Amino acid sequence: MSDLKQFIEHGQKVIEIEYQAVSELKNKIDINFAQACDLLLNCQGRIVVIGMGKSGHIGNKIAATLASTGSPAFFVHPGEASHGDLGMITPKDVVLALSNSGETSEVISLLPVIKRINVPLISMTGRNDSTLAKFANVNLDTSVEKEACPMNLAPTASTTVSLVMGDALAVALLEARGFTENDFALSHPGGSLGRKLLLKVSDIMHKAPNIPIVSQETSINHALLEITEKRLGMTCVADKNGKLCGIFTDGDLRRTLAEEIDFKNTPISKVMTQGGKTIGADKLAAEALQIMQQNAINALIITDQQQHPIGALNMHDLLIAGVV
Repeated sequence: MSDLKQFIEHGQKVIEIEYQAVSELKNKIDINFAQACDLLLNCQGRIVVIGMGKSGHIGNKIAATLASTGSPAFFVHPGEASHGDLGMITPKDVVLALSNSGETSEVISLLPVIKRINVPLISMTGRNDSTLAKFANVNLDTSVEKEACPMNLAPTASTTVSLVMGDALAVALLEARGFTENDFALSHPGGSLGRKLLLKVSDIMHKAPNIPIVSQETSINHALLEITEKRLGMTCVADKNGKLCGIFTDGDLRRTLAEEIDFKNTPISKVMTQGGKTIGADKLAAEALQIMQQNAINALIITDQQQHPIGALNMHDLLIAGVV
């Protein structure tokens, strides 16, 4: 049991150290940070992120975050860069180099070439007096008092701080660009957020001839046949001009069964729900989901501007589309 307690204590100690390191980072968001953001915002090419070892893993994530939030970026491994990949860097780019010591040989060896092609360099280091920091146009201070490793060796607090600094850059640039949810969705079309922000009702709705629809004069019996055939658990009810005037759902059927009604001769207009909830085909599927949830319903009718039913969908359609 004492060993289990020590695991908890060690884990909490790591979090305390890294929490303190991140807290102190706030004071380092200064004029250098603003200048770095300005360089990145005005970059006419792409942001090239470089880092070795653990810094490389963090740099890879920073590049991915920048790219997904409106700042074109990619990661270049410094070992590969010196063997040809450096050719991917153009004079229109900006280089963001990570090295906690600021003396990583693989990164330092690239500096003369970066200078030769006159590419702006932003460094992210734990030492302001390092070779990398002195060479850079702007240095971002990511120094930490100590690592969370008890030997003060394994990159832990320092990599966390670098990651947070990268997030700070990405979000600051996102704000400056006026990057929106729709912009984010365009770069994440395969994810659930992309589907919620890009998928429209027209993309998933059932269209003619698969729309369940009957006239006001249709008997309840025939309306039930339409519901059964179209398998949406409901049917639209239209007036003589083809405009939506109501809806008859499984819920309406259960309520009707409790009454003594002649299903063969009673028109559906006598038992339908007047009106019914509708949505336009150009609306987001996520809006359709919101309407269903707010009104505790499982089906929705899609109408045109003249209130003619042009489609229908239910909660199952939204589930299949990945909106729910």
